[in-house]
Amino acid sequence: MSSNQNEGFSLQCPVPRGTHATVQMAHGGGGRVMRNLIEGFFLPAFGSDPAKEPPHDAAVMDVPEGRLAMTTDTFVVSPLFFPGGDIGKLAVYGTVNDLAMAGARPWALSAAFILEEGLPLETLERIVASMRDAALEVGVRIVTGDTKVVDRGKGDGVFINTAGIGVVAPGVQVAPRRVKPGDAVIVSGDLGRHGMAVMSVREGLAFEAELQSDCASLAGLVDTLLEAGADVHCLRDLTRGGLAAALCEIADGAGVGIELDEASIPVSPPVANACELLGLDPLYVANEGRLVVFLPAEAAERTLEIMRSHPAAPQPAVVGTVTETHPGMVQLRTTLGAERIVDLLSGEQMPRIC
Repeated sequence: MSSNQNEGFSLQCPVPRGTHATVQMAHGGGGRVMRNLIEGFFLPAFGSDPAKEPPHDAAVMDVPEGRLAMTTDTFVVSPLFFPGGDIGKLAVYGTVNDLAMAGARPWALSAAFILEEGLPLETLERIVASMRDAALEVGVRIVTGDTKVVDRGKGDGVFINTAGIGVVAPGVQVAPRRVKPGDAVIVSGDLGRHGMAVMSVREGLAFEAELQSDCASLAGLVDTLLEAGADVHCLRDLTRGGLAAALCEIADGAGVGIELDEASIPVSPPVANACELLGLDPLYVANEGRLVVFLPAEAAERTLEIMRSHPAAPQPAVVGTVTETHPGMVQLRTTLGAERIVDLLSGEQMPRIC
């Protein structure tokens, strides 16, 4: 693992259990403590041995066979910990999922931390451990990173930026341009869990049933579909803006229309009730472990069977179809039999959910 070393820490690593140490700003002379942080904290967590692999300015890796996919994202979720996940897990899964949506098998990640002065080191330790566990689960390495400290009150605890590289196998073509009229539109599970879980904690809302985020890796599910020979035309994870935003972007990019059946869209009763209480539309609520698949309609039933065998697809359903009419638009047939246009929102229903 490579590391970009920045002066500014004043701490001892690793963090002793039961202590109340915090991240502090240092005024000059911070090189040694920063090195202690990297070698005693981040490198062991992410599987690197400084004695065998001394820190350097860049990670050097052999180039794998196939095409490379690359993505980057920044995570600023508030609160840092929420039912079903935390900012560390979200940072790994979110980047891995973006790679998977291009048909890429995740290969390596970078992680940069912006820490606010006063952040408890126990909190940082929990976040780093969560990232380590998520990366081990997915089978991807965090190979390089950076750490910066900002003044108290300027960073809201911790922000994390991750970049990821993945490998697209020969013959795999997953892109919006492949979406065509007649394609089935399939979602992998019920919608809105992540956004409502974060909102419930942030606003101190109590519901009859606890709302759990769906935060999860989708890479294994995508691998399963591709290895089974599914003719996947396009994939999209349903993060900010939810299903509505993903479909609007694909309809516009592919120049096709999309027709949805509201009765077929899975939404759990707790999420539906919470959305109704708060005046939110579950179609627009963020998810962190759900995707939409576009493929030929004749392959839909077989694809549903494959998805049902995977834990990352708890409730797959065909929710619509691609049409050549009203290109660039998404139209919803409601449970009452009416039709309405699903459009992009001018802003976000809920900011800082990822």
